[in-house]
Amino acid sequence: MRILVVEDTQVLGQAICERLASLGHGADLIGDGKRADDLLKYQVFDLILLDLNLPGLSGLQLLQKLRQRDDVTPVLILTARDQIEDRIRLLDEGADDYLTKPFDFGELEARCRALLRRQQGYAANVTEHGNITVNRDSRQVFVAGELTAITNREFRLLEIFLGHLGRVLSKDELTDHLFNFDETPSANAIELYVGRLRKKLSQGDLVISTLRGIGYVAEISQTQKPH
Repeated sequence: MRILVVEDTQVLGQAICERLASLGHGADLIGDGKRADDLLKYQVFDLILLDLNLPGLSGLQLLQKLRQRDDVTPVLILTARDQIEDRIRLLDEGADDYLTKPFDFGELEARCRALLRRQQGYAANVTEHGNITVNRDSRQVFVAGELTAITNREFRLLEIFLGHLGRVLSKDELTDHLFNFDETPSANAIELYVGRLRKKLSQGDLVISTLRGIGYVAEISQTQKPH
C-alpha cells in the first residue's frame, strides 16, 4: 500500500518509512505541512501518518484542508499531546486514529493494518476469499489450507486486488499503490509481479484477468478448481 509519512523529525520519519518499506509498502516522507498539502491535491495515498507540529502548515490545518476537499484517506495522527481534549478535537476534525509519542513500532504497524483493513471494508485481519485465506497480521496466504510462500510486495499486490474486486486497475494505478517516489520500477514490473502472484495462487479461487491496453481485473471464481 502507498503510505505518506508527514513528520519533520527526519530520523523518526526515515525510521518509520524504512519499517513500512520492509513490510512491502511504498512509503514517502515529507517534513513540511504545506508541501504535504500540495502533494495530496494530486497524489492519492492509501494511508497518511501525520505529525502535528510541522513547519509551513500544522498537522491539524493539513487534516482540516484534507477533509474540506472531501478526501477520505485514513489519517493516523502521531502526537506528543496526551490530553483527552486534544484527542477529542483531532477525532472531531476527521482523524481516524492517533498514536502518542513515543510509541512502539509494533503498535504502529497494528494501527496501520487496522486502518488499511477498514478502508478495504474488512472487519478482521483474517479474511476468506473462496479457498484463499489471507492473514494480514502475519502476512500469510493459504490456498485450500496450504501455506503459500509469498513476498511482502506480492502480498501488498494481493491486498490491492482484494480491495478492488471487480474493478479494472491500470498499471499506473497499481504502480502508484505499490511504489514510492524514490523507486523506479521497470516498465514491465507490474506484469512481473502479477505473473508471480498468478503462479503462486494458481490453485486458488482468485482470478486476475488481463485486459490488454487497459489493465487488470480480479474476481473470485464461482467455480471450484480441482485440487
